[in-house]
Amino acid sequence: MSTVDFQDRASSCRWQRDNAEDLVAGHGRIVVEFFDEGVSRRVPWPDRPQAARLLAAVTDAARGFEAIVVGEYERAFHGQQLEQLTPTLLRHGVQLWLPEIYGPVDFDNPRQLALLDLLGVHSQREVSRARHRTTAAMRAQAELQGRHLGGRPPYGYRLADAGPHPNRAHAAWGRRLHRLEPDPATAPHVRWIFEQRLAGRSVASIARALNDNGVPCPSGADPARNPHRSGRQWMLTTVAAILANPRYTGRQVWNRQRTDRDAPP
Repeated sequence: MSTVDFQDRASSCRWQRDNAEDLVAGHGRIVVEFFDEGVSRRVPWPDRPQAARLLAAVTDAARGFEAIVVGEYERAFHGQQLEQLTPTLLRHGVQLWLPEIYGPVDFDNPRQLALLDLLGVHSQREVSRARHRTTAAMRAQAELQGRHLGGRPPYGYRLADAGPHPNRAHAAWGRRLHRLEPDPATAPHVRWIFEQRLAGRSVASIARALNDNGVPCPSGADPARNPHRSGRQWMLTTVAAILANPRYTGRQVWNRQRTDRDAPP
């Protein structure tokens, strides 16, 4: 299960286990379960907590099972992950059962190997398509609707309710939209920073004046969301970051920091 915020563990685990139990009915039974939560299928098995435990169990001669039964190929493997796992399974004499094969995989069967290659490509393509659709939709929502799409509000702003979610299903679940509005406690400091910079004052001078006047820096004003920072004083880089943030000049910004990343090697 790749996310914990948008998926229910009980239902996701249940249908996958049902698939696995139906697959081995009359041949065997499930004796132990490994289920990763909040881990993308793009992550290799050795880097998934539960999958890594399963790999360790495979190498144990007293493991107590003869086969790995997968509820759905796309939930278990991505790209060429199965191809990389195959030598380990063969070396320790552990079968792999897949619903898409209707039983145990025969790694000497070229037709089954071709199907597994196709499933790997399909799983990889599904992830890419979902990511593209999500980012394209969020970009349009930010550009055309001016929606705040999550994340912490910048210093000087706070989140305000913007009504029910436009998706009727989400609205029925009680989800709400949010918008940014000036924070009465910190917005005046942001205005002052811009006024001083427009008057020709240096960034270092502005930071020094804020500290001399006892103005709490962003991490000091909201220590709960900045536990990794000292919160003691304004830094030159903090003032520079505020002045460089287009949100303060009235531009709606989304994905300002890149979030794409490669899976661990």
